[in-house]
Amino acid sequence: MNEVEKVSQDIYSEIRQSIIHVQHKVQQTVNAGMVQIYWEIGQQLDKACDGKQAEYGKGVLQQVSDKLTAEFGKGYSYANLRNMRQFYRCFPNCYALRSNLSWTHYRMLMRVADSKAREFYAEECAAAGWSSRELERQITTFAYQRTVSQQKTTERLPQTATDKGMAPYRDFIRDPYVLEFLELKPSPEFYERDIEQGIIEHLQQFLLELGRGFSFVARQKRISLDGDDFYIDLVFYNYILKCFVLIDLKLGKVKHQDIGQMQMYVNYYKANMRNEGDNEPIGIVLCAEKNEAVVKYTMGSDNSTHIYASKYMPYMPTEEELKKELRLQELPLAKEE
Repeated sequence: MNEVEKVSQDIYSEIRQSIIHVQHKVQQTVNAGMVQIYWEIGQQLDKACDGKQAEYGKGVLQQVSDKLTAEFGKGYSYANLRNMRQFYRCFPNCYALRSNLSWTHYRMLMRVADSKAREFYAEECAAAGWSSRELERQITTFAYQRTVSQQKTTERLPQTATDKGMAPYRDFIRDPYVLEFLELKPSPEFYERDIEQGIIEHLQQFLLELGRGFSFVARQKRISLDGDDFYIDLVFYNYILKCFVLIDLKLGKVKHQDIGQMQMYVNYYKANMRNEGDNEPIGIVLCAEKNEAVVKYTMGSDNSTHIYASKYMPYMPTEEELKKELRLQELPLAKEE
């Protein structure tokens, strides 16, 4: 490549990046404006129809739709106006709208029946920058219910973290974890290292499944104790909780030895690996099957060392399977559009 070609390539790359940056900013502005006007339309329609008969509301929406469609196009159909009204009802505070969430994001969020779950998905989506496809996966796999299921395990953070107003550890632990993206096929030669290798190869998807604030640190982290070597399968750091997260993978049902081994790892990190300002580490035993009684009596009632046993599901479970796993058969999880 001669000098002219090199300079041309460099300038092209800089201009290209500038164009992409501006296009992204323009798209964000358009999305934010669209969400805002849809919210305002929904507010006006809801006020006009509030307290009226259903047929009255349908008539208002249809007539308004006919007039708007004639002037502004098909984006204001009866079905779309109904969605805008529902949008306002689901998110009545316009100041709480997330500017980085698109109308597609909000359409998906509106299908979540539980208001706490809806707020969870909106907050996580905005903070983690989920695409609409990733948001759909999180909702479909009941990420909210899988996260709050850990609330029965422990009730609070260590005092130092609580004083900083941080969310409890349990809010960052899911049970079960859905690992369908690993594309693992059961076989007689299926080993824990296959799961580990799959996680490394699909690290971005695994980090999204873990939740917000996780970054990868190490694989097969060796620690030596009086000449004996031990290896922690995966080590992460959560910059929100400001602590290490240690994960050990187990193919079968969790055993008390697995919990005890993780407790050793957590105690080692607590004593030797924390930096100034770090909170106590978390340990997760990721297993194919849980035994609640084993976990309960191995850890004790207070679980002061913050060790969790979570089940992994190597395939995308059906809605019924997840409801059964989470004991949610009686709860309304999503609204019909």
